[in-house]
Amino acid sequence: MARRVILALALTYALLGILMNSVGIVILQSILHFDATKPMGSTLEACKDLSVVAASFLLAVRVASFGYRRALIGVLAVMAGACLLASFSTGFLAMQALFVAIGLGFGVAKIATYSIIGLLARDPAEHASITGTIEGVFMMGVLAGAWIFGWFVEGDPDGRGWLRVYWLLAALCAAAMMLWLTVPLDESAATAGPEERPAGWRDMAQLALLPGTLAILAGLFLYVLIEQGIGTWLPTFNKEALHLPAAMSVQMSSIYIAALALGRLASGVVLRRVSWLPVLLGCLASAGLLVVATLPLAHGIEPRPVAGWGDAPLAAYLFPLTGFFLAPIYPTICSVALSSLPRSRHPEMVGLIVIFSALGGTIGSLITGLMFQYLPGAVAFYFVLVPAALISAVLVLIRRNQHLGGTV
Repeated sequence: MARRVILALALTYALLGILMNSVGIVILQSILHFDATKPMGSTLEACKDLSVVAASFLLAVRVASFGYRRALIGVLAVMAGACLLASFSTGFLAMQALFVAIGLGFGVAKIATYSIIGLLARDPAEHASITGTIEGVFMMGVLAGAWIFGWFVEGDPDGRGWLRVYWLLAALCAAAMMLWLTVPLDESAATAGPEERPAGWRDMAQLALLPGTLAILAGLFLYVLIEQGIGTWLPTFNKEALHLPAAMSVQMSSIYIAALALGRLASGVVLRRVSWLPVLLGCLASAGLLVVATLPLAHGIEPRPVAGWGDAPLAAYLFPLTGFFLAPIYPTICSVALSSLPRSRHPEMVGLIVIFSALGGTIGSLITGLMFQYLPGAVAFYFVLVPAALISAVLVLIRRNQHLGGTV
C-alpha cells in the first residue's frame, strides 16, 4: 500500500510542479496574445504566491479534520476544472484566476503531502528519504513542464493553440484523482487523541515561537532565498555575463532544474544510510567550492557568435550544478522538523514551512535582482556564499536542539 500511496503523491506533486512553475511562460504568452503589459504579467506571480500563503495560513489547521486523501482528491478535481476552463480563455483575467486556483491548491496539497509522508515513514531516516524523493519528483515535474509548454507554444500557429496544453494537464489531473480514489490510506494517527483538542491558529503561532522552530524556519528561509535567487536570475546571468542568446540563456537554465531534481532523488537514497548533518554540511561546502571555482570562469568573456550549446562557455554548464549540492537541504530540514513532532501537529508545521519558504523566495529574488542591478553578473552570484554559511550554523543549532531533546 505504501508504494501506491508514494506513487500517487509523486504524480500529484509532479503535476503541481508543472503548473506552479509555468508562470514565466504564461506571462510571455499573455503579453503576446492577451495584450497584457509587463506589470500586468507580473501579477500572475503574486496571484500564485499570495494564494499559497493564504491557503497555508487559513487552511493548515483544517486539512487534517477534512482528511489528507480527500483534500488531495479535491485539489486535483479543482485543478482539472481550472485547466479545462483555462483552455477556453480569451483574456488575461482568466490566467489570473487560474494561478489563484493553482496557488490555493498547492498550499493545501503541500500540507497534505508532507503530513501523509509522516504517516508512511517508520523512522526519521525513512522520512528524510521519502521527502527527498517526493521533492525530487516535483523538480522533475518543473523540468518536464518547461518542455511540455514549450512544445505547445512552438506548435502554435494562431496564438491560441498553446492553450491546448491545459487539455493535457486536465486529463493528467483527472488520472491522478482516479488513482487516489483507488488508494487506501489510514489517517487515524494524524488526528488528535480524545484528550487533545483540535489544533488552531493560536497553536500554530505558539509553535512558530519555539526556539527549535525558529531555527528550522530560518534555515528554510535562507535556503529558498538561495535557490530562488539563482533560479530566477540564472537566465540573466547566462545572457549578460556569458553573452549567450536569449533563447539559449533560458534553455540552459534547465540544467539547474535538472541538477536540483537529481540531487533530491539521490538524497532519497543516501539519507537512508547516512546521518543528515554531515551530508548537508558536505553539500553546502561543495556548493560553495563550486561557486568559487566556476564564477571566475565567467570573467572576461567577450560577445561572440553562438550557434548551439557546444559553443557555450564552461561556466554555463558548471555553475548550474550547484543545484545538485543545494537540493537535499530543503527536504531534509523539513523532514527533521516534522519527524520531531507528533503527527497530529504536522499540518501546523507545514503551514509555517510554506509561508516562510514563500517569503524566502520573494526576498531572494529581490536581493539577487538588486545585486545584478549594481554589480557585474559574474560577481552578483557570490552573494550565495553568505546565506550558505548562515545555513551551516543553523543546521548545527538544529542538531544540538535535537540532542538536548527539543521537539523541533
